[in-house]
Formats: sequence, structure tokens, C-alpha cells
Amino acid sequence: MYSKGPTYETQKLKGKSKLLHSRNFNKFGFDFHPQVSIISGILVILFLIFTLKNPDAANTVFSSLKNSITTKWNWFFILSANFFLLFPIYLLFSKLGEVRLGGPEAKPEFTNFAWYSMLISAGMGIGLMFWSIGEPLYHYNSVLPMFGEKATLASALGITFYHWGFHPWGIYALISLALAFFAYNRGLPLSLRSVFYPIFKDKVFGILGDIIDILAVISCLFGLATSLGFGAQQINAGLNYLFGIPQNTTVQVLLICIITGIATISVISGIGKGVRILSELNMRVATIFLLLVLFIGPTLFIVRLFNNSVGFYLNNIISISFWSEQGKENWQGSWTIFYWAWWISWSPFVGMFIARISKGRTVREFLSAILIIPALLSFVWMSVFGGAALFQDISGNGILFNAVKSNVATSLFEMIQNMDVSNTLKIIMSSTGIFLVISFFVTSSDSGSLVVDNLTSGGKLDSPVPQRVFWAVMEGVLAIALLIAGGTDALNALQTAVVISGLPFAALLLVMTYSLHVGLNTDLKKLKKYREDKLLNKIFNEKIRGNFEKNEQIKSRLNK
Repeated sequence: MYSKGPTYETQKLKGKSKLLHSRNFNKFGFDFHPQVSIISGILVILFLIFTLKNPDAANTVFSSLKNSITTKWNWFFILSANFFLLFPIYLLFSKLGEVRLGGPEAKPEFTNFAWYSMLISAGMGIGLMFWSIGEPLYHYNSVLPMFGEKATLASALGITFYHWGFHPWGIYALISLALAFFAYNRGLPLSLRSVFYPIFKDKVFGILGDIIDILAVISCLFGLATSLGFGAQQINAGLNYLFGIPQNTTVQVLLICIITGIATISVISGIGKGVRILSELNMRVATIFLLLVLFIGPTLFIVRLFNNSVGFYLNNIISISFWSEQGKENWQGSWTIFYWAWWISWSPFVGMFIARISKGRTVREFLSAILIIPALLSFVWMSVFGGAALFQDISGNGILFNAVKSNVATSLFEMIQNMDVSNTLKIIMSSTGIFLVISFFVTSSDSGSLVVDNLTSGGKLDSPVPQRVFWAVMEGVLAIALLIAGGTDALNALQTAVVISGLPFAALLLVMTYSLHVGLNTDLKKLKKYREDKLLNKIFNEKIRGNFEKNEQIKSRLNK
């Protein structure tokens, strides 16, 4: 008989994973890795004290460091981002794409629609709500230094595609594939340390692995806290614009409490219920919203701009992907390098969440979906909202761009107010926009809480509910502390620190690609052996069955 799948060294590694989990603290309804959790907590508190003691000074220090990194290391980020896209494409078309996450007989846990919905909601759903309008307007009203001339409509939207398209999803695809592979095909914990096992072997279960996970926890917490803080300010700005609700810390703290409360309920329900249901709801409402804006129009202008912008992007993707700024303007540092550093620092959170929901997919299916579907949907979304915004800006002599420069958080609502529709429809559309902004923040918060919980529990997928609630609440508390004590300066400082962390994480991702390639090659060899054994077993069974049936026929004739 053939085995039900390649066993590799999985059983041995599962034993070591259990040894790692045996060090967890298991009391009072908690189950966490003490070194990772406690050290992460101490470092977060120390960093907060430093930031909140003098937010303006902290912001200045981190901004100076960020500017130094984005100008002197722009070449490194550019080459790394290109490599992080090209490597998954290579895997997609190679024989390594045949490997299935979880083994040859593993089945997907979620439907394709649920899977795509959770991918997009966790990956960049909230960013699309604001920057699909703001970024094309910024580019259109400036000179693009890689071309040395003022942007056209197509180039403004095409550069936006570049920042939100295949490159960021290449980063997410790479780290999520590595995490999923070593968790489901090697029996290792679903934790960042696991992806380095082929290189560092058993050291990943010790201090080295703890350091890697601590870095990931801090990056996730800071990224989520800043997003939640800025998100509350953006929602407050929208509510102020629409309903005159005052913009102040009290309202923003209340909004964080509401978002955290909904996220906590979702976390208690788990991925299969709360997170999935919210993500599917987001996608359905967002689709209706998208179609409404498209049909209100200018529809023909938007469709033509989509064609021209996709053509520009595909025609120039190589030149803009390898362009490195030489001058002192730092356009690239403010846009492209900022984005690459942010996506890379955000990748442990998004990658781990994607890995958690992707068991049962082949590498080829996995990469095809993550590289293509979200990027194409982003192109469509940005063409519709960005196209409508560009048309209004041209028609209104730059009025919309002036509003965006004043406060990008109100860009969506400014655009809706400028539409030639009834006031009732404007209110419905604006309310839908507020709903989507809140729901996208909730899905980021709840999925982020589950990821931090994974990391601090040593990669366990079944940690206790009180522990999940703890991390969901802690994200909210962290964001509230930043808002109350430091305001926007503290949030900017923390966001800048997260961007700075993109540099060491980029180096870790480069090392990780080698580790993943080694692991996939081993699995491919085992998969071939598995298929050969299965084929031989089938031939053997058919031969035995054939001989048996032949003997039965002979016996039947003799008995007659």
C-alpha cells in the first residue's frame, strides 16, 4: 500500500514544535510563549515611553533616520521588491508549483470567494478607500521625475497601479507561501521563525527564533496601532465633513473603542465565522459601491482611462521598476520607497494571516490568486474612483485636489459631494463609504489580533479565547495611548519607525527565499515518489483484481 502522503521529516519536527509549546505559560486561561510575549511587551512599553515623552523630538529623530534610509538605500529596496515579485513568478511557472500546501490530499478550508475576500480585506482594503482618489491627484498635479515631465492622466494612474499592484502582492505572496509551506508541509509552528529552519535548523527553536518572532510582534503591533489611530482620525474627519461631528481626541477614542469592540467579537468567533463573514460582507458592499460610482460616471472617461493606464503600466513596468532617483528631491523616498518599506514591514502580519487561511491550495493556485486577483481588483477600483476624481479635478480647475491636499481623509466624501446626483443618493453613498472604512479597519484589527496571538503563543492555531481577546483589546489601548498622550506626532513617529523596520525585514525576506526554495525542492522530489508509488499501487491492485475476477470466472464455469 502507498502512504497517504510524503512524511518527510514532519513527524520529527512536530515533536520539536511540541517541545517549543511545552515552554508556554498555561495558567489563568492563557497559553503564551513567555520569552516572546514578555520581551515584546517590555520593548513596546519602552518605545512608547520614549515616543510619548517628547513626540515631536521622537518624530524628528525617526524622520531623519527614515529619510536617510529611503535616500541611501533606495537601490536596495528597488532591487529587493523586484526580486520579491520575480521569485514567486518563477515558482508559479516551475514544477515547484505542483506542490500542495498541507500535502497531496489536503483540501481548501474556504471557498474561493471567502478566500479572495479575506486576502483583500487584510492586505490593503482600507488604503484603497483613500489613496485611490488621493494618489492619482497628487501625481497628476506634479512632475514625475523618472520621465522628467508633468504627469498625464494615464501616467498618474499608472504609477498608482505600480505602487498598489503586482509588487506589493509579490511581497505578500512570498512570505505567506513560506509560512504556509513550513507550517503545513513540515509540521512547524505557524510563526516567522519556522521559515528559516532549513538554514538555522534547531536554532529556530531557541534564542534566535525568539528574536525573529519578537521583531515580528513589535512590527505587527506598531503597524496595527498606527493604522487604528490614523483610521480613527480619518473616520472622524469623514463624520465631521458629513454630519458636523467635532474632530477631537474624545470622538477618536470612542471610534477606536467601537472598532476594537467589533473586532473583539469577530476574534472570539474565529476566522471561520467572524473574520470570514465580515470580509465577505466588505466585498459585496464594496462591489455595489464600485458599480454605483462607475455608472454615475463619467463611465466612458473611466473605461478609456483604465485602458490607457493599464497600457502605460505594462509598457513601462520594467523602466519604472528599476528606476532609482539620483537627485535630492526625494520623490521616490516619499512615494515608492515608503510604500515598499511599509509593505515589507507589514508583510509578517498579512503573510501570516494569508498562510493561515490557505491550506489545501497548490503553490501554483496560491500564487496565481495572490499575484493576479487582488492586483487586478485594485486596478479596477483605482480606475473607477481615481478616474472619477481626475475628471472632477479637470472639470473644476483643481478644486478637488486642493481639498485632498487639505485633508486626504475627506477625499472620498469631497468627490461624492461633487457628483451630479440627488442629495439623498449623496447621503447614501457617503454613509456606505463610512461603513466600508469602518469595516475594513475592523477586518484589519481582528486578523491582526489573531496573528499577534499566533506569534506570542509559539505558532499555535488554537490558543484560548481570553488570550485572543487580550491582544485585540491591547491594540486598541495602544492606539488610544498614542492619541491621548502624543496625538498625530506620536502616530507619525510610530509609523516612521515601522517604515524603518522595512530595511532589516527586507534582508530577512531575501534569506527566506533561499530557505523556501530548498524546502519546495525537497517536497517536489517526495511528491514525484508519492505519485510513482500511487501509480504502482493502482497497477498492482488492478492486476490482483483482474486475476481474482478471472479465477472467479473459471470457478463459475467449472461449477456449471
